[in-house]
Amino acid sequence: MPIWLSRLLPIAILLAVITIVVARLPKVDLGHSKAFTTRRFLNWFPLGLTYAFLYMARYNLAAAKNDLGDLITNEDFGTIKAAGTVVYGVSFLINGPLTDRIGGRATMLLAALGAALANFAMGGLLLSGTRDHVVELFMLLYAANMYFQSFGAVSIVKVNAAWFHLRERGTFGGIFGILISLGLYFAFDWCAFIADAAPTEWVFFVPASVLLVFFVIDWFLVRDTPGQAGQADFETGDATWGDDAAQAPGIRGTVAGVVKVGRMMLSQPVILIIAAIEFCSGFLRSALMDWYALFTRQTHVSGDFVADNWGMMQCIAGILGGVVAGVISDRVFGSRRGPVASILYGVMLGGAIVMTFSLETTPLLSGVVVVMMLAIIGVHGMLSGAASMDFGGKKNVGVVVGIIDGLVYLGQGVQYMTLGHALPSEAPANEVPSNWIAWPIWMIPVSLLGLALATRVWNARPKGAAAGH
Repeated sequence: MPIWLSRLLPIAILLAVITIVVARLPKVDLGHSKAFTTRRFLNWFPLGLTYAFLYMARYNLAAAKNDLGDLITNEDFGTIKAAGTVVYGVSFLINGPLTDRIGGRATMLLAALGAALANFAMGGLLLSGTRDHVVELFMLLYAANMYFQSFGAVSIVKVNAAWFHLRERGTFGGIFGILISLGLYFAFDWCAFIADAAPTEWVFFVPASVLLVFFVIDWFLVRDTPGQAGQADFETGDATWGDDAAQAPGIRGTVAGVVKVGRMMLSQPVILIIAAIEFCSGFLRSALMDWYALFTRQTHVSGDFVADNWGMMQCIAGILGGVVAGVISDRVFGSRRGPVASILYGVMLGGAIVMTFSLETTPLLSGVVVVMMLAIIGVHGMLSGAASMDFGGKKNVGVVVGIIDGLVYLGQGVQYMTLGHALPSEAPANEVPSNWIAWPIWMIPVSLLGLALATRVWNARPKGAAAGH
């Protein structure tokens, strides 16, 4: 196959999958006007693409690491990633309440600008050619990057909580999965292409430049509520239905204090269980995303379609997982998120077990990993993208999704510290597939825990009056 065709084929496949899936998404008729749906698209689409490119500026480190050789070992990589993800995980203490107070538009702009500057700095560090304290400097800059990145999920859910009714949010959870998946495609395949075609620092410069472009686009197009965009605000039917303060046009300035929100969460243990499930999701998702790419390159896997197009395969798996999970949740289980999460965690447990005896059988391993990515992105889109809006309501969704997303990244931090030390760090040990057995072994108990927790919220629904609709 010609090189140009091999480059275009994944993009063509990806566009075809997205077009088919989006066209077949179920339509929930709530009487919105054509003008409203058009303006809503102009609001969530650039916001969503910004979120996708934040992913590109977050997971580009894996593409750069393979070109850095012994400058950053596997253990160093795990340490750098752990530092960033832990910062991300605890940032919700500031960023969740801040997003509820100043609005998702402002915090998404802050995310795009801050992450862009941090990536320019990481690229500049490589461009300088220094070899002194590289790991420490990367830890600092990556942690700064992840602080600003932590505004992303909170912002997109905060804004969309005012634009989507409860009955539309399962499908939106599928769209959320598509956005996550596009970001993974950009991060792993585009950045790998950039790393092959240009000096390594451009793996950081390109995402940073794209984020600056979307900063400008979001500034002009994105608004926090329909009312601010010249449309009519409407009842969203979530957990704050009936709370007059929450329904007032312009959510900002009426937000409950963090202590009050904390009490609200404690009064709904389901939110705490969802956060614990997402801790497991963070561990498992990052264990698959980053370490599969490093495993295939360091064990010299070649000619495997999944390994050669890992970003695209993650994207397709995530799109299918997110959309199928959202549609089944809304249409089969009456907008309950627990049943779908339980089913997908069962897939994760089975997949992790199969991985333990397929490390040296690349086609089987690759197929299992793709199915597991489908499952875990489906869970994440369902819980972080839909359940957080359901149970937090549009009034307090920033704090709720901040806590849930924070637990995702704390789970990632634990994973990077665990596998970063458990897996072989340097050649020749890291070139032997059987030496990577700790990779699937650690995923088994975490999958089992996630499954057990998901069954606890099988029948959970928000307490608002809309829950019965």
